[in-house]
Amino acid sequence: MADEQNETKTFIQGELIAQVFHAPETLYTVAKIRVKKASDDIDEKEMTVVGPMKPPEKDMVYRFEGSLTEHPLYGRQLQFDSCETVMPETGEGIVLYLSSDRFEGIGRKTAQSIVSVLGESAISKILENRKVLDDVPNMNEAKKEILVSQLKEDQGIEGILTKLYDFGFGVKMALKVYQAYQESALDIMEQNPYRLVEDIEGIGFQKADQIGRKQGLTVNHGDRLKAGLLFCLQEETFSNGHTYIEATELLVLADQLLSAGVTEPIDESSLSQQLLELEEEDKIRYENGRCFVPSLYHAERGIVTHMDRLLNRMEQVDQFPEAEIYKALGEVEEELGITYAESQREAVFTGLHSPVMILTGGPGTGKTTVIEGIVKVFGRLKGVSVDPAEYGKKDGPFPIVMAAPTGRAAKRMTESTGLPASTIHRLLGYKGENEGYFEKDDDDPIDGELLIIDEVSMVDTWLMNQLLKATPTWMQVIFVGDEDQLPSVGPGQVLEDLLASDAAPNVRLVDIFRQEEGSRIIDFSHQIKESRLPPEGIDTSNKDLRFFPCQTQGVQTIVRQVCEGAVKKGYHARDIQVLAPMYKGEAGVDALNVMLQNLFNPKRERVREVQFGEVTYRVGDMVLQLINDPENNVFNGDRGEIVSIIRAKETVEKVMKITISFNGEEVDYERNDLNMITHAYCCTIHKSQGSEFPIVVMPVVKSYWRMLRKKLIYTGATRAKGYLILCGEWDALEKAVVTGEETLRRTTLKERLLSVVPAKEKEEGR
Repeated sequence: MADEQNETKTFIQGELIAQVFHAPETLYTVAKIRVKKASDDIDEKEMTVVGPMKPPEKDMVYRFEGSLTEHPLYGRQLQFDSCETVMPETGEGIVLYLSSDRFEGIGRKTAQSIVSVLGESAISKILENRKVLDDVPNMNEAKKEILVSQLKEDQGIEGILTKLYDFGFGVKMALKVYQAYQESALDIMEQNPYRLVEDIEGIGFQKADQIGRKQGLTVNHGDRLKAGLLFCLQEETFSNGHTYIEATELLVLADQLLSAGVTEPIDESSLSQQLLELEEEDKIRYENGRCFVPSLYHAERGIVTHMDRLLNRMEQVDQFPEAEIYKALGEVEEELGITYAESQREAVFTGLHSPVMILTGGPGTGKTTVIEGIVKVFGRLKGVSVDPAEYGKKDGPFPIVMAAPTGRAAKRMTESTGLPASTIHRLLGYKGENEGYFEKDDDDPIDGELLIIDEVSMVDTWLMNQLLKATPTWMQVIFVGDEDQLPSVGPGQVLEDLLASDAAPNVRLVDIFRQEEGSRIIDFSHQIKESRLPPEGIDTSNKDLRFFPCQTQGVQTIVRQVCEGAVKKGYHARDIQVLAPMYKGEAGVDALNVMLQNLFNPKRERVREVQFGEVTYRVGDMVLQLINDPENNVFNGDRGEIVSIIRAKETVEKVMKITISFNGEEVDYERNDLNMITHAYCCTIHKSQGSEFPIVVMPVVKSYWRMLRKKLIYTGATRAKGYLILCGEWDALEKAVVTGEETLRRTTLKERLLSVVPAKEKEEGR
């Protein structure tokens, strides 16, 4: 019955004529096949097949199953979702196959012995259990290994993927498993499917447990208990931003997870024992009753080590006489046409006299002005030029190094200071997870004399450790940020912990200097910071700050009206950013993006578009990068515009290309790369960090209830450069500005810093 059902599927079986295209990273393959056998709906003698497989080989027979598609240039094709190598089925065919050059050392006589003992199902028996070869005469271990390895290779990804589909994986996830384990994928799945939890991003405990239970692994099997512990630890740290979890809490969470859906109780002593074994295997670090993901444990310790190293060089920092600094600062004031306030002067002095300084303050408090002063006074006192143009003709690096967590934040640094700035990832030579991570480290540090990092609240524990590791001892460091903004997406709260530990000199700017006459955005942002709203509400006469009341179902209408009004005044979609805290719902990011795309860039004739899943991308669309792509110098959070879509038939490679411009730098994407982007008309407030926009539109409604927090609203409001338009329910806004974070992040950075710094600080009288 199974064979009859199989025959009703659309399939072809045949040999390779030519490989048209193959992408090693995704295994996406286009090949021309000579058809030997096919389903009734196919009568072609040759057909193009498209789908994931290893490079096809000549003289091998393949079976492809899938659906027929019509290509505008190349005609009918089979878009296959499963492919397998067809092994010989007759005894003589198997003998010829096994005695071929593919199997070194396996001659015709040995091949005949194999068929004689195992019959015409010899190949499937060997693949299922290699021990059947023990019954074949004159088969030593070396021959067995050659035979089994080559058979598995010939089965290749096609056979492996087919079996992974049987485990319930979709095509994308099956490919991910294969790319992680290669030919060992099925062995690992059979021996310990719980490895998937720690090795494959996107596979949770439930999926691995489903496979493990089918394999017959018991409720209290050691591998199952370990996977549950690791999954709970990773969820708490990666999802909630902690760098550790208490061991007692981890055991409770793991017990709850492991007990779900089973009747047999979890053995508490076995669970505790597996926790100890995970520590011995260095998959968990245990310290003072706390459990850490090892990389976070080492990163926190690394930050402390490098901060101590940098702070310990106080005597190496040039201590210029006060009179010289005042003279240089006066020259800078005259050059810039400004007069520094006392708090700003203090910040300049502290920055110049300290190996590490932290400068914080809200919008309009003059952080950029202070940085500009520090850079110019630094150049005068050191006798070096701070004009980047001069360094094209000079030996040696530019002395001022500036960086920020995102491309847009780095661009803002350049626009406000006139000096070059880059992302931190680019500064450190990030090469991606598969290519050795970062080029810059303690053996090959950053070049320069003064390092300035902006938007430090966005920097997580891992990145800060790598940054400090690559910072040479002779370099002065200035961290700039706003402690009232949202913490990093990744684990930790580095800026908050640095400030709380008082590890390095820090200056908080509180006086407001930047505010145009009649502007209310900066005042409003500081009111949010102080957990209050204007008692009289938001005055409708304000030109740059407005609030339009509506409920959730009215959000799209208000947002559309605001954006239409902005367009009529000459603004472009790139000037307007709609912010929402959640993806789902009618007032969520996804629904708002659909509406806004139809407003800003609707479907029209002669404007090319491409469908990717349920999303349509068009030339002219604003898009947001979702993952780091160091090869193309594009990073998570970068905003770009689709400038062209070139159809497959128009390219030499016969592959569709979508070109996106990021601040003038064009990057090509193929269709399979489109999971790296999303529409940018509306994005989450987290994704907007580090950016400023002429117009920000931000709904605040009760349907966001669980996300409504002061830091979230403050971060969103401070993205507005010219206009901040709020809409929604006033009582939802009132709730948000008085609500702190639901769960405070748990880190050990502050206490580790306090254990190293205090003695030295007291001696220095700070």
